Amino acid sequence: MLGNCLIPKNSAHLSLSLVYNSPMPIKILPPELASQIAAGEVVERPASVVKELVENALDAGATEISISIEEAGKKLIEIADNGHGIPADEVSLAVERHSTSKLHSADQLFNIGTLGFRGEALASIGSVARLTLTSRTEADDVATRMLVEGGISTAPQQVGAPRGTVLRVENLFYNVPARLKFLKMDMTERRRIDALLTRYALAYPNVRFKLIQNGKNTLQTSGNNDRRAILATLYGVDVAKQLLSVNAAEDSLSLTGFISPTSLTRSNRREITFFINGRWVQDIALSTALIKAYHTLLMVGRYPLAALFLELNPAFVDVNVHPTKAEVRFSDPSGIFSFVQRSVRKAILAYTPVPQMGIAPPALWGGEDKRSGADPAWGFSRDARDQNLFAPKEQDTEEKQSAIPNIPLMRLVGQIGQVYIIAEGPDGLYLIDQHAAHERVLFERLLAQREANEISSQKLLAPVTAQFPPEQTTILNEQLPILAKFGFEVENFGPNAFQIRAIPTLFTGSDPAAALRVLVEDFEADETPLQENIEDKIAARVCKRMAVKGGQTLTKTEQESLLRDLENCESPRTCPHGRPTMIHLSVDMLERQFGRTGPR
Repeated sequence: MLGNCLIPKNSAHLSLSLVYNSPMPIKILPPELASQIAAGEVVERPASVVKELVENALDAGATEISISIEEAGKKLIEIADNGHGIPADEVSLAVERHSTSKLHSADQLFNIGTLGFRGEALASIGSVARLTLTSRTEADDVATRMLVEGGISTAPQQVGAPRGTVLRVENLFYNVPARLKFLKMDMTERRRIDALLTRYALAYPNVRFKLIQNGKNTLQTSGNNDRRAILATLYGVDVAKQLLSVNAAEDSLSLTGFISPTSLTRSNRREITFFINGRWVQDIALSTALIKAYHTLLMVGRYPLAALFLELNPAFVDVNVHPTKAEVRFSDPSGIFSFVQRSVRKAILAYTPVPQMGIAPPALWGGEDKRSGADPAWGFSRDARDQNLFAPKEQDTEEKQSAIPNIPLMRLVGQIGQVYIIAEGPDGLYLIDQHAAHERVLFERLLAQREANEISSQKLLAPVTAQFPPEQTTILNEQLPILAKFGFEVENFGPNAFQIRAIPTLFTGSDPAAALRVLVEDFEADETPLQENIEDKIAARVCKRMAVKGGQTLTKTEQESLLRDLENCESPRTCPHGRPTMIHLSVDMLERQFGRTGPR
């Protein structure tokens, strides 16, 4: 019966379906179904399982945590720790819903000092997987083992095992096929696990972490309480040495950790990590405070690296606002924001960077330059410019210029703001973005060499070693065969490290490690024009990093070479990512702006 309800004219079948379905009687859900629904809030993906179990191990005082993963966690997640364990008579309770040893009254919700407190993790995992729990305390002579499958528990058994807890999760989501279907690709799920463990390794440097994915050791820390050593393991020694230490305290607030200098940045915010009282959180306000501390010090679109650990009275922060405890609320958000911003800004300003010569960009420029020695605008010797990358081949220059009418021949006027090149055409002025234009030139030249199977490699005099965090290592391993097609010779060189032995001749003089890093930065933000072609996408990424940047002074010869090469491109008006390379100011528009279109 609809009564006086108002129904939109165009929603007839929706309202009818509601009418026909409404007479269903109200029933209490079966316990198994209720558990599966509740599990969806806690166990979203394999990384969610790892997070809950690792946090339990840390709450148990573990100093060694070993994680084994198979098939991105869908087949197996096993976490073993040396914590204080679960007493034999409490093992059965541990897998029940809302059972916990960390919270006993509502008052404690406002002063939570542990990572876990809801008592839902084991029950939720056991309802959507096969969970085997083995635990032993120091006081027990033997361990107790219990199996939970699809929410149904078996009787505990006594087994032999060392002190601590081992949790084995098999066949995740086997009874929830819809959840299993919507998981991401294995590479994506592995990366999420890698990123999670990387952050907890930084937050708990006194704990020895070991992560094994499909039989391969992807992360191992010493547990010697040295965060900078962990940063060196994740990012390499060179990056770890550059990071700036933050150590500030005001009233009941404390902020420690590391931030990057202004010379070390990334293209996204993914390497900004905040822990609050040992808990990893994703708080937009804290990230904004960090970025504001770098105000006027970073280029637009560049972000710092940061691993910061905020300690405050638990009564001043509410962690019970999100099922996964990834979000928090502060009693004084503006005070926290200001404290973080001031502390980071102070650490940045305390470090006065000494200008250094930049890493040599590619030897791109055609033409001869009588000057020799180091050019401060480039930071490399002009004597190295013998590859003549920018200059087109002599035999086909005239043919291409006459066959491609996309843009007219232009006369160079000069450079403005060390970013744009001004040129004159037959129908007005052209403002050319030197970085976008050079991207297009390199991209078309690299793809042309690939199509003609003419890509040549230049062996490096000394192999270059580059180190990456575990989640980026996973991406890079997937792209090594494609890199080989483009003339890169890269091989694994220990955990999370790669050795570069050769690069394409096209990029001679550039930083080989930068070519690899661009493949893993902001990888999930797909460039729209290249979504269907992974090889073109990778080529575009590499060319973007190798192209000249805004802020670099070009000689007249270099500017001329760029114009000639751009004129010979098949698609000269946009870079490989779709951004315009030039803006046209017609003579008619200029006359209108100067009021010369009316009677004189």
